[in-house]
Amino acid sequence: MANGHQASGVAAHRLPPEEIAANFTDLHAPLAPHEAAVAADRCYFCYDAPCMTACPTSIDIPMFIREIQTGHPEAAARTILNQNILGGMCARVCPTETLCEEACVRETAEGAPVEIGRLQRYATDRLMTSGVHPFTRAAATGKTVAVVGAGPAGLSCAHRLAMLGHDVTLFDAKPKAGGLNEYGIATYKSTDDFAAREVDWLLKIGGITVETGKALGAGLTLDALKADYDAVFLGIGLAGVNALRLSGEDMEGVRDAVEFIAELRQAQDRSAIPVGRNVVVIGGGMTAVDAAVQARLLGAETVTIAYRRGQEAMPASRYEQDLAASKGVRLMFNVMPRALIGEAAVEGVMLEYTDVVDGRVTGTGETLPLHADQVFKAIGQTLLGAPEGLEIAGGKIAVTGAGRTSLDGVWAGGDCASGGEDLTVTAVAEGRDAAMDIHARLTSC
Repeated sequence: MANGHQASGVAAHRLPPEEIAANFTDLHAPLAPHEAAVAADRCYFCYDAPCMTACPTSIDIPMFIREIQTGHPEAAARTILNQNILGGMCARVCPTETLCEEACVRETAEGAPVEIGRLQRYATDRLMTSGVHPFTRAAATGKTVAVVGAGPAGLSCAHRLAMLGHDVTLFDAKPKAGGLNEYGIATYKSTDDFAAREVDWLLKIGGITVETGKALGAGLTLDALKADYDAVFLGIGLAGVNALRLSGEDMEGVRDAVEFIAELRQAQDRSAIPVGRNVVVIGGGMTAVDAAVQARLLGAETVTIAYRRGQEAMPASRYEQDLAASKGVRLMFNVMPRALIGEAAVEGVMLEYTDVVDGRVTGTGETLPLHADQVFKAIGQTLLGAPEGLEIAGGKIAVTGAGRTSLDGVWAGGDCASGGEDLTVTAVAEGRDAAMDIHARLTSC
């Protein structure tokens, strides 16, 4: 009988548990103290540091690296966390290769930037391991704020508001707080239950009550929140998944990539998660790469990412593309799905080659069948459950300034709000800035 790795169709236990455990260890090992000192010594400590300008949260990168260099990693962590309270997670998942490290003077001169992300992790891990929370609450203001969505934007907003003395109630639809940090990031990027540990550490500021299993809807309305609280912040993310709009999309073996990633993140035994022998991922962003790489790590024999534009247009960075290729993932460009092949269960995908004319993708008429017993959809997410009365722009909640929505007393930030990239670090910045705007409004009354 064929073993799990050889079996066709979607099957669990394709690899031995110990091999899967090894596959899902840290993508980048943490720096040891001597390694951190050597890495810090490479920084020029630029006065007009381009790395700092490139950081969405404006962390003083030269300052925190100098603090590491002089043997004060806890002080470095405070410098980081003052701007980005989720600096530990961002150090793990932030695309530094296209942000701070790409802007590094060393990268420009030598093609080898200072390892800013790993140095940030070194500092924040040292502080979190000590159990110390570096901030204390201001005197109570007597004001209350509802934060809906306990993802990066909501957590950042809640922490800053609590630190300023306001009482915050943090609502989330999921059983656990954390949002995409908990449910939507590749397991090998955030190991050892780090997302949950970071939330627990963040809540040590005090003044934040977390209520999980509560989403906007019949039981939690915006009108009621506005009546019960002095301000409301929405960080509800993008809960919907774009459809392929192809016949057979409900066949067995066709599923959302974000659902697959979430299942992996919450699994007690990853080897028990079924994966196809031949997997096709439709899409070109970080979610597509995370799903594809993890399918390979679970033992899929062939994994293909099919993206409708050229490589230069692929939303996933070149680093992420190279990572996928290094794990044995095949990347196909200028192809789009035209049909799903199969009856009860998917058996393949019919791809059509594409051209891009005046910025628009068009099919060439030339097709290519690709065998697949599992297909993951990773073609973007959409806003669901936005309350009536909020202005929507480009499929997201329209905001101006520091997250002000069209409704007085309601702010929004993160993936659900217009403007900015859909990145953890951007969401943190938007949540923090909205909190400061809310604080200014509440204390001026």
